[in-house]
Amino acid sequence: MNTQNETSETGCCPRFNPGAWNEKEVTWTEKLFAKDKVRSFLHIPLNFGQVMVKNMEKIQKAGASARETIVLSDEKSMWGSDIYIAVEKDFIGAEVVKISGTFLTKVFEGPYKDTGKWMRDMNSFVTSKGKTAKKTYFFYTTCPKCAKVYGKNYVVILAEV
Repeated sequence: MNTQNETSETGCCPRFNPGAWNEKEVTWTEKLFAKDKVRSFLHIPLNFGQVMVKNMEKIQKAGASARETIVLSDEKSMWGSDIYIAVEKDFIGAEVVKISGTFLTKVFEGPYKDTGKWMRDMNSFVTSKGKTAKKTYFFYTTCPKCAKVYGKNYVVILAEV
């Protein structure tokens, strides 16, 4: 959910440009993210929407909205994940963390049930570049409602190398 982007076609999430992220190398130096936790059952998020709404309200109220909406998920267990929402500044009321590193990125499109295949494809891509993934994040580019409107469910996998 991107409540900061009132000029998008949906009034929510902007239309995603996969070419800007597909098979790229991205380097971040202390990029700021508001961090929170999502409860899951067998990797299926149970409260993702509620957590996003709560955080986007805090981010907007603090005037910390990022120019580019990036929402990362670290699927650290079957029972929960950490989410990271890009922000422009640190602010009271949220855990703001800095992420630094070089990442290889690849865009995937389709239902979330294909995540296992996507991970195999991502690992092959990283290996083909002579690299090894240290950590992997999922970048969910739109909320489910906007993905339905746009007719595409893009997910970017970022592998820290």
